[in-house]
Amino acid sequence: MPPSLPPSLVATLPGAYYTDPGVFARECERVFESMWFCAVRASDLPKPGAFRTVQVGRESILVTRARDGSVRAFYNVCRHRGARLRTEESGEARRAFQCPYHAWTYDFDGRLIAAPNLTKMPDLDRVEYGLVNVAVREWLGYVWVCLADEPPSFEEDVLGEVRTRLGDVASLDNYDVAGLALGRRIRYDVAANWKLIVENFMECYHCATIHPELTEVLPEFAGGYAAQYYVGHGALFGEEIRGFTVDGSEGLDRIPGIREDQDRRYYAITIKPQVFVNMVPDHVIVHRMFPLAVDRTVVECDWLYLPEVVAAGKDVSRSVELFHRVNEQDFDACERTQPSMSSRTYARGGVLVPSEHHIGLFHDWVRGRLSEGGGDAG
Repeated sequence: MPPSLPPSLVATLPGAYYTDPGVFARECERVFESMWFCAVRASDLPKPGAFRTVQVGRESILVTRARDGSVRAFYNVCRHRGARLRTEESGEARRAFQCPYHAWTYDFDGRLIAAPNLTKMPDLDRVEYGLVNVAVREWLGYVWVCLADEPPSFEEDVLGEVRTRLGDVASLDNYDVAGLALGRRIRYDVAANWKLIVENFMECYHCATIHPELTEVLPEFAGGYAAQYYVGHGALFGEEIRGFTVDGSEGLDRIPGIREDQDRRYYAITIKPQVFVNMVPDHVIVHRMFPLAVDRTVVECDWLYLPEVVAAGKDVSRSVELFHRVNEQDFDACERTQPSMSSRTYARGGVLVPSEHHIGLFHDWVRGRLSEGGGDAG
């Protein structure tokens, strides 16, 4: 049994939750393949046939735009002998998706439209043997997919996270994230378990130690309490800070829909299992995590601005640089932590101080997801 803790401390998950491939396999099944998963920015699919492939748990998913303009998602698996249809991360199919193995060919709506000697197989149902569909939903300008046979309620699971954090969804709607344009995208390959990244994003006990630029812009973060600790709270810019930039200089055009009380504030939302949304007056930053192994997570980070800002070619480098540094500092900390998760000294886990106690709720959630269907992870 672990030793009793004083009231100021809460136990973390044991180290095996971050190192055991069996735990990761159960997370793939019961988290990533069962929940709504934010896959791609809708603008990454500008025309019919444009596609991206994304890893969702153990599955490769092909996300594309059909001829009618709708977004579709399929398992990236040919129905003939199981070959991957596309191995590229992104691209554009001109007329159809053709398997490079035996040339089974599928329209952008997933229907089988051609195959060698297909006329000799009149009993083959072209819809039944089309690509296997995945549920899709567009929100915030992103395509969310769900691999579950019966997807959970998007309103309860995804929008519910926003209500829990901000008190309502309207506070996020004010930023019109779907109407913003992509100003910069940076992809990070992090040698750490996805939960370490979530935990790091949720707390600011580390901010005074590793985020000098961020605490200069948001002085309250130096006190150790993250904005996510309080429902509806946004961290206020410092008195001399003019914008959410690496040097505190003036930002870009303010998003017109935000309320006065949202001006000069930073808000952050964790949407389980793999999305972070960061809102400031002139841009929104969206992180999407793609857990690939128990100790490897790819993070794709988008900086979104008003369309006219991007179209005019305005310099976004100072705002990008601020959170790029934060990302690198955070991911370095996660990579520093990952090796110790397998240490015998961390077999029972660590502890959470008062400003981190809300991470315990995340740990409870993880345990709950993994125990569904029987058993626990450790």
